[in-house]
Amino acid sequence: MKAAQTTDLSSIDNYALVELPAPQPGEGEVRIKVAACGVGYVDALVALGRYQVKPSLPHVPGAEIGGLVDALGPGVTGFAIGERVLAQAHGAFAEYAIASGRAVRRIPDRMSMSQAAGFRVNYGTALHGLRDRAVLKAEETLVVIGAAGGVGLAAVQIGRLLGAKVIGVASTEQKRAAVEQAGAGVTLDRAVEGWRDRLKAAAPSGIDVVFDPVSGALLQPAFRSLGWRGRYLVVGFAGGEIPALPVNLPLLKGAAVIGVDYRQFSAVFEAEAAASDLEELLAWVAKGELDVPVGRTFPFGEYREALKYALSGDGTGKTILVVDPSLG
Repeated sequence: MKAAQTTDLSSIDNYALVELPAPQPGEGEVRIKVAACGVGYVDALVALGRYQVKPSLPHVPGAEIGGLVDALGPGVTGFAIGERVLAQAHGAFAEYAIASGRAVRRIPDRMSMSQAAGFRVNYGTALHGLRDRAVLKAEETLVVIGAAGGVGLAAVQIGRLLGAKVIGVASTEQKRAAVEQAGAGVTLDRAVEGWRDRLKAAAPSGIDVVFDPVSGALLQPAFRSLGWRGRYLVVGFAGGEIPALPVNLPLLKGAAVIGVDYRQFSAVFEAEAAASDLEELLAWVAKGELDVPVGRTFPFGEYREALKYALSGDGTGKTILVVDPSLG
């Protein structure tokens, strides 16, 4: 099989297409013929060895896929060869990938492979953050910073489904148009100058929840704009920095700074709860209540460009690497 691989994490340009043996599923594992693979900011950081945990070498990027069940390892039941699924896998910039049977889910007929490849992490993070961590209520005001990114658009959509009044924050007119289409009632520019005034005009009664995967220069002024008992969700650091927050601000507002780590929630501490969330999200898709936007797509041969684009933050939605377009 073909796979994009490197033995040197110093540059994306070090990755090359190589021929590898197709992996064989072990006990409890499923081999999936990869149709599409999601390419997020974190995937690009991992590909460069800049994430919290460096991958072992040689390294094949990619973890989130849509594809077809191709082979079942011993002990796997409930799946048939050829079924359309999404999964968390290892080394998914490849024609075939291995996933634990527990990490594989059938996808609704109305969901494309590209939608499936960008679904689990972004939408799982949004639902976990907004409902489990912030306990977002109907009619509360939600601000989503970086709202045009993959997890940002997911938070806009989930916030709307939970009945919140959603304000989406994005850097360009094109991105704000995508955020509005996703369901935000109001969109705002990310420019720092005049930021609090724009927030006050958009939410004169105050903000209840901020969902922030950027954690840049807007963090402190956005926190200052929270109302009483506001909740600030720290989701990531796509802004490239970890800003400081004076601890007197949570005290004065009776507010909370809340971390949202979907990886530990889903894989370490609360796997059953995460699985239940995923089933609920897929049910929303099946009923037509949730339509997953697809970001820019790249053909398999442009895997380097896909990683660079995901790292840039220039796009809207989740970047997708289409490994086999014939699979839908």
